[in-house]
Amino acid sequence: MTLLSLPVPPEVLLLLTLAAFLAGAIDSIAGGGGLLALPAILLAGAPPVTALATNKVQGMFGTASAALHYARAGLVEPRTQTLPALLALVAGGAGALLASRLPADTIRAALPVLLIAVALYFALKKGLGDDDRHERLRAPAFNATAVPGLAFYDGVLGPGTGSFYMMAFVTLRGMGLLRATAHTKLLNFASNIGSMAVFALVASPWWLVGLSMGAAQFAGAQVGSRLAVRVGARVIRPLLVVTSVALALRLLWQAWSG
Repeated sequence: MTLLSLPVPPEVLLLLTLAAFLAGAIDSIAGGGGLLALPAILLAGAPPVTALATNKVQGMFGTASAALHYARAGLVEPRTQTLPALLALVAGGAGALLASRLPADTIRAALPVLLIAVALYFALKKGLGDDDRHERLRAPAFNATAVPGLAFYDGVLGPGTGSFYMMAFVTLRGMGLLRATAHTKLLNFASNIGSMAVFALVASPWWLVGLSMGAAQFAGAQVGSRLAVRVGARVIRPLLVVTSVALALRLLWQAWSG
């Protein structure tokens, strides 16, 4: 099979691009786009490692699209985020490289609990909006701990990374939901690049599928990020709750059925 050969029928590719568009829209607002995209690639017949690699290829376009729109809206300043983005890129690549050596089953078992905790926090915490609040952790300490830690996890497994970044920015950096979303997408994009580069070397992505889905992800992320900028916390907060719970339930079902 050549790099640009099509491993699925055209009608399946069409369904995958539709799933990617929806995933891009959801992910640009609240994270969790992998909840749609990765299972869709697996259902199309991709082996697990190929599915992970292809998902990184297409996901990179969605996070890039959202990060670009948020930067243009003035919600994140890329020049001040160069260091954390580089840390996320390197840590994401390291996570992908070392994925096979980590106790992935233990991490997967803890994920549903963590995601439900994220959902409960955003559902029950009063006063969460788009206004910034007091920060508990200054930027240097945050960049040295939370940024590479979450990016490393993104390279190893990935589900829920956006939700975890959001919670870190809100609880530790004191950001409002809209600014937290903007910063999340930038770092998510960086860790996607790092992990995708490694997966491209150690796996065999479906390049044509990934690029086609990536174009749809880019368009969906533009729609989602524009909606988020327009209405802010009113749409971000409920979507965070829904996507976190949905991803937790899917992981529980996957563990139970497996």
